[in-house]
Amino acid sequence: MDGAELELELERRSKFLSSLIQKKKAIEQQEQNERLNVKVRASDMPLALQNRAFKCARDLLDYMPRKLDSKRLALALKKEFDSTYGPAWHCIVGTSFGSYVTHSLGCFLYFSIDKVYILLFKTAVEPLDH
Repeated sequence: MDGAELELELERRSKFLSSLIQKKKAIEQQEQNERLNVKVRASDMPLALQNRAFKCARDLLDYMPRKLDSKRLALALKKEFDSTYGPAWHCIVGTSFGSYVTHSLGCFLYFSIDKVYILLFKTAVEPLDH
């Protein structure tokens, strides 16, 4: 093989390995979602933030007594994300609701866990001019 052929072969192998890694990560994510009984309905949020939301929601639901306290769950998720990722997170929790929101890029997650639906999103915060 000459230099150009070798470079093409290395590029092909690199793409192949990258695709295998992506497939493995997708399978691991799907397995984790199944363990937590989570279904993503819509999202543009990075996986690390999604996983934090799933784990937090699962822990809170498991800790609650039999009856869902949607306000407490929404408040806990909002506070968790405000403290970890900065202010202006909003959370809506329930078994039936409609919404139409504007959100910051990469900060939107709508998912279900058990029979509860959770909408978590961040809006931009701009300082007030006095």
